[in-house]
Amino acid sequence: MILGRFLMRLLLVPLGGCIAICAAMVFVMVAQWNRVGALGHDDISGLTTFFVVIPMLAVASGIMLLPGIVTALIAEAFAIRSWMYHAACGGLAALVGLMTIGPLDADYDFSNVPLIVVGAGIAAGFAYWLVAGWSAGFWKPVFAPVPPPTSPPVTPPVQRTQ
Repeated sequence: MILGRFLMRLLLVPLGGCIAICAAMVFVMVAQWNRVGALGHDDISGLTTFFVVIPMLAVASGIMLLPGIVTALIAEAFAIRSWMYHAACGGLAALVGLMTIGPLDADYDFSNVPLIVVGAGIAAGFAYWLVAGWSAGFWKPVFAPVPPPTSPPVTPPVQRTQ
């Protein structure tokens, strides 16, 4: 039982990380839609956007979300399943990543706006929660049987003496 849950976590956590990176990338692309669209008009059928900008955003999002690995490990260790925890930690991880590493896409300059980076981190944290965070902690089952309610102790009736 515990081994099976541990193996499931070994699959879900990296999958959640990949989905989180994709969500952050899509958030940045939507937030910077005019700039991404302008790149598609400069060359033949937007090949620059497809072959350069999208992988660059994926790598930049992945590197900026590296501090989120620590928060995901904390969530797994303590079975923290709150969507607010994962969304807040995603935003914080992206901001810490931006402040420590700096914008990685200097040529296209998509990740230099802290508000967009934090929004992408929040989207990434929520996407991680949807895939893996809602069932965090391999030692704490999600759908555990509810223990039967305990009945209150029976006390003998009080006898009144007159």
